[in-house]
Amino acid sequence: MNKTVAILLVSFVVIIVAGIVVTRTGVMGQLMTRSMAAVYGPQEDFDPATAAPLPDYRSAQYWASLPGKDDPADLVPQGVAPRQEPASVDVFFIHPTGYLSGASWNSPMDPNSAAEENTEWMMANQASAYNGCCDIYAPRYREATIFAYFAAKETREKALDFAYQDVAAAFDYFIDHYSQGRPFIVASHSQGSHHARRLLKEKIDGTPLAARMVAAYPIGSVMVAWSKAYFASLKDIHPCASATDTGCVVTWDTFSEHSDGISREEDTLCVNPLSWHIDEKLAPADENLGAVPISIPYNLNFSKENEPAGVSFTQLDAPLPGRTWAQCRNGNLYVEDQGNWGTGGAGIGGSYHGLDYALFYMNIRQNAIDRTNAWLKGHR
Repeated sequence: MNKTVAILLVSFVVIIVAGIVVTRTGVMGQLMTRSMAAVYGPQEDFDPATAAPLPDYRSAQYWASLPGKDDPADLVPQGVAPRQEPASVDVFFIHPTGYLSGASWNSPMDPNSAAEENTEWMMANQASAYNGCCDIYAPRYREATIFAYFAAKETREKALDFAYQDVAAAFDYFIDHYSQGRPFIVASHSQGSHHARRLLKEKIDGTPLAARMVAAYPIGSVMVAWSKAYFASLKDIHPCASATDTGCVVTWDTFSEHSDGISREEDTLCVNPLSWHIDEKLAPADENLGAVPISIPYNLNFSKENEPAGVSFTQLDAPLPGRTWAQCRNGNLYVEDQGNWGTGGAGIGGSYHGLDYALFYMNIRQNAIDRTNAWLKGHR
């Protein structure tokens, strides 16, 4: 891969690095991404028979995070006290796309790969935000490659559906063998939020599990809309209307104040992570409890070999209170321009997709505690 193409791919990954639908970048942009997929993506047709074996969720090796397992989801930012008491609530966390290789349509789940290194990144920088309230369960799964989002719709849907079957199987195992009737949170990012949207509708809504769901945080869904029509199709689950509402959904997509955001075909929910309200009022920076810097970069390895960089995740930096204000407008969450902080600047369309968690880390952490306490108080 030459340097120019690599730079172009990195630019696109800033907005879709975790596996999201290609944005409306115009005809030329779509032609370019399709061309990249044709050259660097999988060359064969999607065929589940060639995929890695079905994960056996009885084995701890197929979980990126489990209680009692030493993993990066246990990390807390410097200066933040870890939870002292045993957790009364669980989190089922669905990680975003870390598989950026065109060797296959779905991850081969090679433990010695850039993809698995990226899963560790997600545990450290995203899933760990929930360890203040809860025990974290995060399955590894045969995620769709980033190139699935450049592919024809039929191929994209097949690759994503294949990945979802693993997520659904892991969730079933979590409920049947780990949860033991406890309340739970569903949390995710990007491709993970794509799967969470389906999981909520197919596995939780309209079942006894809905009463046990504290909340869902499917953050950074981008083109997968959490529309009024979607919520109207549900029986039990609704958008979160306040900081302590339960049985509900919280989501946002972060953009620079200087961007136009995304123009979607459907309306989509935007909950402000500083105020936890569904409105278009600006929440000031003094309500930001702390952004947590990303100290180790995401592994942007697009090679067929998908080699790891050999990094390890052993600490999180101290929070930076007041990093930015936040305001929902037209389904997008706008923030103060971050310059080169965190991911090295905004991506296509001014997206801060890579900062959806980082900019609001401490607010997410505190809100998960608050919602958990509200649910437990209401179910005494």
